Amino acid sequence: MSHGASAGTSWRYVADDGVTASFGLAADEGVTWRQGTGDSPPTVRLYTYRSHCALVGRFQRVAAEVRLDVCRERGIAVNRRPTGGGAILMGRDQLGVAVMTPARAIERSWDRIRELFRHFGAGVVDALERLGIRAEYRRKNDIEVGGKKIAGLGIFFDRRGGLLFHASLLVDLDVPLMLSVLRTPFEKISDKEVATVASRTTTVRRECGRAVSVDEVRALVHQGYARTLGVELPQGDFTTAERNEIQALERDRYLTAGWIEREPATPDAAGSATVKTPGGLLSAHLTLAGDVIKAIYLTGDFFCDETVVSAIERGLRWHAAEPAGITATLESLEGQGLGLPQIGAGDVARVIGLAADAARRHEQAAVAKGCFVNP
Repeated sequence: MSHGASAGTSWRYVADDGVTASFGLAADEGVTWRQGTGDSPPTVRLYTYRSHCALVGRFQRVAAEVRLDVCRERGIAVNRRPTGGGAILMGRDQLGVAVMTPARAIERSWDRIRELFRHFGAGVVDALERLGIRAEYRRKNDIEVGGKKIAGLGIFFDRRGGLLFHASLLVDLDVPLMLSVLRTPFEKISDKEVATVASRTTTVRRECGRAVSVDEVRALVHQGYARTLGVELPQGDFTTAERNEIQALERDRYLTAGWIEREPATPDAAGSATVKTPGGLLSAHLTLAGDVIKAIYLTGDFFCDETVVSAIERGLRWHAAEPAGITATLESLEGQGLGLPQIGAGDVARVIGLAADAARRHEQAAVAKGCFVNP
């Protein structure tokens, strides 16, 4: 399978900072449009958004993902990406990554899509390794460090023949601000919930133990893509023709309510439940996409290694919310030493079932998946 990154192809590197939500998204999609016709060279773009903006995935419902009243009060722009995935908060400490290239004969089965995530995410992984951070592509569309999410990935195929790969790399993250802006599976947000989300994600600065600058990270990601794609990436900029097309796309799509407020066919729904077990109180907070567990957190006053809890959550994400199947998965995890002390698989399955029932009851008031809120 060709990834559009052959050594004979002339690529380009573009860097910009503090862009608006509408321009940042229009630029990525506009250059992707031009890949199929060969009007723009394959491009790696590394940039930051103006602090702050909330970006939802292509198939999400804005009102279910974002606290629009908080965004209005704080002057936080809201927009919709052309790529799928969850809602994210972007600003000067989150590095946006976009790779635009011809799709050509790329097959679009899920196995191939995962291969593309791994292929185009390799530049980020390479950069993190240069900083002494051991990262890897995991699950559906994440880059993780020790089981904690540090980057979210997305892919979009344009009908004109272009491919857009998106990544959002956390150099740093204001978790309380993110949770005040993005809706979550939690019924309330307190210090405990902030700590829970913070424990499931990580940042470049946290892993390095120093105030690494975005520019330092960007330079390493630039070099990482040159190495992993096997191409030269000379610095460039948008041409006049590209800027004209970007401006038109920004005006006609990314600044319109029709694009930003579009409704998905199947909204997500969130629910929570708590049960008393021999090992302590156990709570499940989850989001359903149809009848699939899209995001889940297990919390309570039980004692357990955090890595075990994260592994159980990981095993249940994108899992059918069917009781027998959940119980079988939990029992399998227990057999691998991934169980909660004094809390059996039956109790865990029971609280998950109760939370799923609560989500189904509140489906019309759904709260969906944020990219870093529910990693």
